Amino acid sequence: MISTREPTPRNCESRREPPHCFHSSCIIFHSHQQCFGFQFHHLRASASRSFAMVCSALSRVAHAHICLVRRASHVCRGHQHRAWGSRPITSDFAASGAPGSVLELLGKSYPQDDHTNLTRKVLSKVGRNLYNQHHHPLWLIKERVKEHFYKQYVGRFGTPLFSVYDDLSPVVTTWQNFDSLLIPADHPSRKKGDNYYLNRTHMLRAHTSAHQWDLLHAGLDAFLVVGDVYRRDQIDTQHYPVFHQLEGVRLFSKHELFAGIKDGESLRLFEHGSRSAHKQETHSMEALKLIEFDLKQTLSRLVAHLFGDGLETRWVDCYFPFTHPSFEMEINFRGEWLEVLGCGVMEQQLVNSAGAQDRIGWAFGLGLERLAMILYDIPDIRLFWSEDERFLKQFRLSDINQKVSFQNPREELKTDHLERAECGEEGMGLLSFRDTQDQPLLSHHLPPHGADAVPEGGQPRPPGHPGRRGAAAGGGGPLLTSPRWTPGSLERGKDAL
Repeated sequence: MISTREPTPRNCESRREPPHCFHSSCIIFHSHQQCFGFQFHHLRASASRSFAMVCSALSRVAHAHICLVRRASHVCRGHQHRAWGSRPITSDFAASGAPGSVLELLGKSYPQDDHTNLTRKVLSKVGRNLYNQHHHPLWLIKERVKEHFYKQYVGRFGTPLFSVYDDLSPVVTTWQNFDSLLIPADHPSRKKGDNYYLNRTHMLRAHTSAHQWDLLHAGLDAFLVVGDVYRRDQIDTQHYPVFHQLEGVRLFSKHELFAGIKDGESLRLFEHGSRSAHKQETHSMEALKLIEFDLKQTLSRLVAHLFGDGLETRWVDCYFPFTHPSFEMEINFRGEWLEVLGCGVMEQQLVNSAGAQDRIGWAFGLGLERLAMILYDIPDIRLFWSEDERFLKQFRLSDINQKVSFQNPREELKTDHLERAECGEEGMGLLSFRDTQDQPLLSHHLPPHGADAVPEGGQPRPPGHPGRRGAAAGGGGPLLTSPRWTPGSLERGKDAL
């Protein structure tokens, strides 16, 4: 799937055959032809046979000389740039900044530079698309969410209001991943140590939000995006550098938002006001209250569909660069509060730049692993990458809404290509635990750029609160470990998943 190659420079003497080698062989050959040519016409048949043998021998010598020259030239080129898997390379990292080196991924070529920090282990996950593998637990969650939106939100002609995109390339530009979402140039989430870069202009997406601007610009008002996302993170039972998100966006026109509201025609979407902790400067208070209500109602219905009615929920104020106000949703599951998603009212500047100046909207994002671990009692995020039949067969359900709890077999599951020794800092290019604690991830998208989240009616969370870890990454908050299995084999230094 992946390889590295070197483009052919226009002026590279090392790629040419040394001119003296081939031509000198020809001169030797022709000189012998002339030397023996005169004798050929005067000697008898035996002399003629001797001449033919000499000519044949000289021809073979010349041919062998040419082959040796070409082989030597190939060896020289091999020393200029080696493939990642060649023996002399001791590190799993790409040859960052190697002049002329090119990374090929998903059928496209990307020149490497000093920002390239991809590894073979990470790249081996590109294209796995676990969320599109039928009966995989991540596929089950995706299908349940999709089914809910298809049934609950229908257009004028009976067709689903939300379109679904689950095959978008994970390779995006840094503009898509950051600038289109109004993420400042000095934001800590841009750091090379927090992301996987192909080069300075391209990277593996850190969130599905990287596709928001493009889809809005294409004229879409309601859509879901599902995909694999990549962030350098410490590997443990709740965190892995490759995970999966589902993103939802909906825009409203004035008519759509105020439909059914008394005197709705007299209300406005926008105003020239001031920005506050609870409102953008361009949104009217009426529009804000309605859009916030619709967002929270939509997500409350979704969570009720997934977990059942009667589930206790609460909203926590937080910060994202591309939504304001922003919230995290927590559920009371088996007596503990767990983060499940992040959301907010879309920044109008983002919506305007995509060409939808007459609309206002909301966006949310959730982690598929996070929901699957809670719903299916899966105790370790690394299990999602397992190809062990004893794991996969437990999720081959006749009904995607059927309840199922992961049962650990008597023999601990074998791990598939995720041994801790290979998936540590060498294999995945990960940060140390101390580094990740310095820049904790928000539940939905990116490291915080402001204050910690504040529960409604509560006190601000202290720094380092477990709830600040990424819900979208399958992390954040306390996770309930199945009492049927203690994942002892997944400890550092032992066989993992």
